[in-house]
Amino acid sequence: MSVDDYIAWSLANGCPRSDLIEGVIVMQAAQRLEHIQAKLAAALALRQAIGAAGLACFAVGDGATVRISDNTAFEPDALVYCGEKLPGRSLEVPSPVIVVEVLSPDSEKRDMRDKLAGYFLVPSVEHYLILDPEDRLVIHHTRGTGDVRGTRLVRDGELRLDPPGLTLPVAALFN
Repeated sequence: MSVDDYIAWSLANGCPRSDLIEGVIVMQAAQRLEHIQAKLAAALALRQAIGAAGLACFAVGDGATVRISDNTAFEPDALVYCGEKLPGRSLEVPSPVIVVEVLSPDSEKRDMRDKLAGYFLVPSVEHYLILDPEDRLVIHHTRGTGDVRGTRLVRDGELRLDPPGLTLPVAALFN
């Protein structure tokens, strides 16, 4: 299945959250309250950091589609894009700068492997944050140069996401 077919199928079926991986729809399991709360906290923390920095960027909660290839698309738990505001009827965010996934028992393997490799195929992605709400840990992957990716494990203090130039307290991602 192509990403365009997947989006059309999703609209027609009003399906719950899912991803498309190599043409196959992967449904996501029901989410625990801690997962839902971490998604909301991440989107709100990113939105607040954007406001504090005065950037022309936008935080989006879960549900937007990020096209990885012709037959792979993910729906991150939160993301940030910069530039012109996308129309409200948009289903895809074509150029995210930051993508966030919250770990759950069902998604951990995909988040750590498939999505880590996939998100960095999108040229605009500079930061991939994996949030572990149980351990209150942020796994921060950065683009780096060439095919080199940087990884930091952050439990407290502030997280600097540059570009686009955001600073946010790690605790805000889990409250």
